[in-house]
Amino acid sequence: MAAVSDRLPAFPWDKLEPYKATAAAHADGIVDLSVGTPVDPVPQLIRRALIDAADSPSYPTVWGTVALRDAITGWVRGRLGASAAGHRNVLPVVGSKELVAWLPTQLGLGAGDKVAYPRLAYPTYEVGARLCGAEAVVYDDPTGLDPAGVKLLWLNSPSNPTGKVLAKEELVRIVAWAREHGILLFSDECYLELGWEAEPVSVLHDDVCGGSYEGIVAVHSLSKRSNLAGYRAAFVAGDADVLGELLEIRKHGGMMTPAPVQAATVAALGDDTHVEEQRERYAARRAALRTALEAHGFRVEHSEASLYLWVTRDEPCWDTVAHLAGLGILVAPGDFYGEAGARFVRVAFTATDERVEAAVKRLG
Repeated sequence: MAAVSDRLPAFPWDKLEPYKATAAAHADGIVDLSVGTPVDPVPQLIRRALIDAADSPSYPTVWGTVALRDAITGWVRGRLGASAAGHRNVLPVVGSKELVAWLPTQLGLGAGDKVAYPRLAYPTYEVGARLCGAEAVVYDDPTGLDPAGVKLLWLNSPSNPTGKVLAKEELVRIVAWAREHGILLFSDECYLELGWEAEPVSVLHDDVCGGSYEGIVAVHSLSKRSNLAGYRAAFVAGDADVLGELLEIRKHGGMMTPAPVQAATVAALGDDTHVEEQRERYAARRAALRTALEAHGFRVEHSEASLYLWVTRDEPCWDTVAHLAGLGILVAPGDFYGEAGARFVRVAFTATDERVEAAVKRLG
């Protein structure tokens, strides 16, 4: 049996272990700003919804409950500006990473097909291409790609790792180009509600797509906005034909969001207060870390949205990782996200107020 893992790159986070050990040896303990996992409590109204739905002995459906689809379509219309969205335009998924990794396989892609994604990008786009045997290609501007053979185009705005936001005009241009060449466009918008110096816009916005979702799908997650990374709550929205095909495939694969998580998602999407409260926490941590990093000699680039600061001291990223580990601070090396990140590090501000304060003190 051929090992499927042989198709995949080395799992990058394993390379951080020695630096994590160095940071953990600091007298005041590690400040882990590497992975970007939420650390704040799950809001009470979401926990209550999960608990109230805990008696769920029957199988859930892949498409989700009517209440879930109502909640997703309502949020997509109101928050994303996709006024024509209906139930056929939405599909819950078991966390967005699962969707990203297995989407090319579920689309039937393989040898001879190309999956395109940004030059600096979340590594799972490449993993998804490799899993199905497709060719992974990177771009600076997708409209500069040779469209021949490109079957799937990934956008990521706001970007992980850089925090860069694509302007509405750019999205209009890219959507038009993808449609002209018959290329399916998936837009990873999981950080859309975390804009700081820019207002991110969805590809599903009426002004971007013209009110038609043909050939475009947006990916959204509740992990960051609602502290639900542990719940694996996410969904996709857009082209009804594409989502209908994915629904049939996922039915056969048993890719079902657990019923209590569906109920929790309904509660999360119906409440804006907890989202704004979490934004305020992140804004304060972001401001404190940015000021401290700049005073320490770092330059911040992009970072106008998302949960990360993309910073450099104009040196190899692993030298920066080692330097900060010596201060008890763990960050992600930029080359995890592509060769273009070789002189940057990604600094998450998903740490408690106490740990952020400790990092600021050490950087000072």
